Amino acid sequence: MVNQIVLTILFSIGITLLLIFNELTYRRLGIKGEITRKFAHFTATLSTITFPYLFNDHWCVLFMAVGFFIILFISRHGTQLKSIHDIDRKSVGSYMLPVAIYITFLISIKLGNQFLFILPMLILAICDPMAGILGLNFQQYNSHIHISGRKLKKTWLGSGSFFVSSFIISILALYFNRMVFDFKTFWLALGIALVSTLTELFSWRGLDNLLIPLSVLFMLLLFL
Repeated sequence: MVNQIVLTILFSIGITLLLIFNELTYRRLGIKGEITRKFAHFTATLSTITFPYLFNDHWCVLFMAVGFFIILFISRHGTQLKSIHDIDRKSVGSYMLPVAIYITFLISIKLGNQFLFILPMLILAICDPMAGILGLNFQQYNSHIHISGRKLKKTWLGSGSFFVSSFIISILALYFNRMVFDFKTFWLALGIALVSTLTELFSWRGLDNLLIPLSVLFMLLLFL
């Protein structure tokens, strides 16, 4: 138990230092908030892949999730953490991220399957920032998606990159998890990519940070 507490403290310090570094980069170099926000999202989420190997119960992860949820929620209207909150839209994504991490970890540890946590976090860490950055920064030959005459905030390039990257990550992860490349590996990877892309497409105000990993988790629980 002492080792678990020490690991929790060290990991919390690490994420705090990441947020400080991100904030200093934003203030000193004048990088756009969208970029520093995506960088923090990518690095923090990707680092949680180690959770199943570091923590054998959910209480330590709950402690960190609650702590960072409070910090991110309180700071959203202040001058702190502008590198996270300086965006031109309303979003709850920053403080939904620790909620998503904890819920996904809790389900995976209760079911005794680390893969149920690892794949959703990989897709959330890599595909979501990639879609956001490509969609925002490549305007030429790119356009917003229209469905039934309604213009969505998502772009074809952003959603397309999300689908392709999530398919590649899923098919590789499923192969190493099952140690066989067969038709099930292919169609399940394709299904995960499609469902997670649609979830990202129709989510609003940052709820994709919560709904994307849950949609991937749902597909794994249903078909794996």
